[in-house]
Amino acid sequence: MAKGMTKSQIADRLAEKTGLTKKQVNHLLGELVALAYEEAHNGFPLPGLGKLVVVDRAARMGRNPATGEPIQIPAKRVLKFRIAKEAKTAVVVGGAPNAESSGAPQAES
Repeated sequence: MAKGMTKSQIADRLAEKTGLTKKQVNHLLGELVALAYEEAHNGFPLPGLGKLVVVDRAARMGRNPATGEPIQIPAKRVLKFRIAKEAKTAVVVGGAPNAESSGAPQAES
């Protein structure tokens, strides 16, 4: 199985594609993450990729795997990422959708 990209590799690739410095790209990524944290409770969309959403999970019964004893699992709120249809299609079919249909900004040539 192939390993995912590191933050440094992502910054290198984006710097190369956009013409920004790696430092500027890292700052932009940091600001994007901070904004996502602040706005996740309202749903935070990343066009063409997906959306961060908060989901309420109901209380339920579970089992202690060591003893088999039933336990009550309390209700809680969790953060989930819902993948966009375009992203699912790109991964399953094996090609990235064109930038025009995804709403992603295009780099100038």
